[in-house]
Amino acid sequence: MSPVDTGLAEAAGTALARALDGRPLVSAERFCSSMRTLYAGPGPLLAARPALAIGCYPGWEPAAPGRVLAAEDRTGLRGPAERHGWMQNVDADAVRLLAGLPKPPVIAAWYATGRLRRWAGPGGTVAAIDGQLRSVIEDKAAFDALLEAAGVPGRMRIPCVRVDGTLPALAELRRLVGSERLVVQAGADSGGRGTVFVDGDKDLRRAAAMSGPYKVAAFVTGWSSNTTVLSVPDTSGGVAVYVDRPSHKAIGIVEAGIGPGKSAGNDWSRPWPEAAVAELVDAAVPIGRYLWAEHRVAGLFGLDALLTAEGRVMFNEINCRNQGTTEVSAVNQQLRGLPPFLVAHLTVLLGGRPDWLPDPGGFNQATIREAARGGPGPYYLKLRHRGAEPVRVSGLRGPGVYRAEGGRLVRVRPGAHPACANADLGEVLLANLPAEDVVCLPGAELGTAEALTTGPGTPFAAPRGLSPFGGAVLDALAVHLTPVPTISEVTPS
Repeated sequence: MSPVDTGLAEAAGTALARALDGRPLVSAERFCSSMRTLYAGPGPLLAARPALAIGCYPGWEPAAPGRVLAAEDRTGLRGPAERHGWMQNVDADAVRLLAGLPKPPVIAAWYATGRLRRWAGPGGTVAAIDGQLRSVIEDKAAFDALLEAAGVPGRMRIPCVRVDGTLPALAELRRLVGSERLVVQAGADSGGRGTVFVDGDKDLRRAAAMSGPYKVAAFVTGWSSNTTVLSVPDTSGGVAVYVDRPSHKAIGIVEAGIGPGKSAGNDWSRPWPEAAVAELVDAAVPIGRYLWAEHRVAGLFGLDALLTAEGRVMFNEINCRNQGTTEVSAVNQQLRGLPPFLVAHLTVLLGGRPDWLPDPGGFNQATIREAARGGPGPYYLKLRHRGAEPVRVSGLRGPGVYRAEGGRLVRVRPGAHPACANADLGEVLLANLPAEDVVCLPGAELGTAEALTTGPGTPFAAPRGLSPFGGAVLDALAVHLTPVPTISEVTPS
């Protein structure tokens, strides 16, 4: 991997430190290792290493911040309920720790909530989009109207209708959008929640159980995709918009424990048709400008799209915040010798100027060339406990670089950055693995498998299918999942 330009790294670190102005940086995300790509990889930005991380899952060396408050350390459990309720679990200790910092903190998070503002306390700052504004922008039922207002061409918008009241009969909805299979979405949730694929009346009843208004869209076949976009206010009252390389996102892979409509991970090594990525970039720029003009929103946002077999691009969602892709997609910028967009995002949210960024027009043209060429690029594959009984992860030595050999995982070396692992050589970074004494309940997140590949090491063979390599990694991990023999072991002492 090419090194990040030393001068740019120093300039990025200086700009962030100036924006922080001596205030401690605190991360509040599910993974306490959040932002590790910034400080544990090439051209490390020490100013971006949080003084304190508050989350669900603890970090690991060398991905650990200065101090960690992790819900898992006290519960000894990992499962769906734990990942949704971690903030309440650590609430009192978070308030105490943050109040004891030498200066009011800057809390980096996905979006600002009342709880986070309370944690930040008097004089503290939540460096994130306001939660209510985020709900307005991410409202799935309003997305097509947003695209239209931003001037995105109709050919890049999926045929859909907005339903503000009760959902009509299935036959009527099919007639309205011109598709046998439908996708019904509602709300502003993430991770595939709020999306129902409708093939019959039973599915439509499940969709109707969501609170409206609804977006009812035609089902479009093809690769799902995510693109990270950065908008930075300029000196003339507008914004400069930087568009990263789009991914290929695998969806609903049952053998990986991923349900319908949910992402199994993203791969940025696969090439895109040049005309398609050029269209995507040309549409992303006015969307960034619209968000600034209409809502004064700058920083990171993500665009989800579909790439059809005919090479058409059709947008299906916007995420106006950090995303699950943010950590690994940062490697795309580092591959181009730049510090990650995330450091510019934090600087912008704190009122600073990331003046180290290149010209946006040149950057976006290079994005088109890089995406059309394909590899090398990063990827991540989500790891889930697919079984029906509690387990512990045994026989491994925590997060690090591994190789699947003889049906098991063999540790190769320590690591905390996706570029530590070369998937073309059979390596993967297993990030955020639980400790051996943690009980993992059915559906638990076991971490992610991350690496760089030029293409052969991709974990995905199709939009909804694993590659032989991806399957081998999951099968090898499953060998290390040891059933918990008694229910008493599931209950922490």
